Amino acid sequence: MPNYELEVEFNDGTHGFVEMSSLIMSNHAGVFAALKDRDIFNQAHLEYEVLTWPGEIDLAPDAMHDAVRKNGRWVLQ
Repeated sequence: MPNYELEVEFNDGTHGFVEMSSLIMSNHAGVFAALKDRDIFNQAHLEYEVLTWPGEIDLAPDAMHDAVRKNGRWVLQ
């Protein structure tokens, strides 16, 4: 399976990884299916402190922070 992983660091110093491979490659990926295209996936950027991609695709920062703080990793499925 291709590796769709991002390293993240929050303002409070919390540091870890967001693993998106299972979600992006799944049959229920929805809007995240567009991220199979590496050119789009690699356009990840912060917009108002929210991890965002073109096409109004984004991730919930609070859920991400909680998972990374607890586990060092947020695995999206």
